[in-house]
Parts: sequence; C-alpha cells; structure tokens
Amino acid sequence: AQVAAIAERLAARSPRLLGTRATKAHFDATAERVADLQWRELARCLWLDREPDRPRKEGVVLVCAGTSDLPVLEEAALTLDLMGHRPHRISDVGVAGLHRLFPHIPAIQQANVVVVVAGMEGALASVVGGLTNAPVIAVPTSVGYGASFGGISALLTMLNSCASGVAVVNIDNGYGAGHMAALINAKIEEIMR
Repeated sequence: AQVAAIAERLAARSPRLLGTRATKAHFDATAERVADLQWRELARCLWLDREPDRPRKEGVVLVCAGTSDLPVLEEAALTLDLMGHRPHRISDVGVAGLHRLFPHIPAIQQANVVVVVAGMEGALASVVGGLTNAPVIAVPTSVGYGASFGGISALLTMLNSCASGVAVVNIDNGYGAGHMAALINAKIEEIMR
C-alpha cells in the first residue's frame, strides 16, 4: 500500500517513475492506482514512461560477467533508459571465459562510460578498466558461493582495483550505477557540443 501510494503521487507529477526492488505484489497493488504501469521481472522494477519515443543518448556500455548478474544489469539499464540514455548491453563475458570479452573490446573502448556488473571475485571490473580510458562504474553482486560472502569478496576486489578510473557502488546497486552513468554520459555529451 505504501509503494502504491508513493507511485501514485509520483505519477501525478512526472511522466516517468521507477520503483526498484519491487515484487510482483508491489506491482499488482500499484497497477490498480497507476495507469500504464509496467513490470520488468528480471530487473525487479516497476516503472512508467509516458514519453517512450523521446530521444536517447548513446555512449553507455553495460557489461556483466554472468547470467546470474543480469538482474542488476537490467536494473541499471532500465534506470539509464528512463533517464534518457540507450545502454549497449554486453553479457556473459566474465573472467572464467575471458575470450568472450574480446569481440566487444571496440564497443568498450568507444564508450563514454562503462558499467561493469560482476559477482564471485569481481575481477571483471579491473580487466575492463585496463581496456578503456572511459570511467568504469563497478557493481559487485551478491552472486557467488563459498568465500564470496554475499558480494563482499567482489566489493573488496573492485575497491582494490589497480586499474585507473574504476569507481565502485554498493553490492547489487544497479540503480546507483545506472544513475551515475547517466550523469556522466550527459555531462560528456554537454562538453562535446
């Protein structure tokens, strides 16, 4: 009920809204009060976009290590889309099969900003950081087992990256990474004009 009430107030003032970490129950309750509300199960988000045809900025690349990291990547992608950006997704390119990353190096090197989502040991952020001079926003995920400690292992690896230009958001924080990437990409676009 609280989520539905908040979303209803936001929808009355804005053409877009995003509710992260939403469950199907959140969506069902909110959809009764907000027309045209959408649900993206993989991203765990409810959202609304009454201006779907507005232009989007290019320049953001999202990279994720494995398919189990996709919910966090999709949360970042939806955040970017609602903020006016068209993210380019690259998935399943973790360090356990590093050769899968090679065909995507040109896209990574042409990006204005790269978001890297990885669990387990989180080494992908350092690898990508070494391949580009763009800012890299690293997102550790709680994916993993054994000594991954619910994402703390990936978080510490990313915080200790020796690659320059890597910044880290909190564990599973796709929204925070997407929001930061949108701000950086918009500023770069502004400077380039």
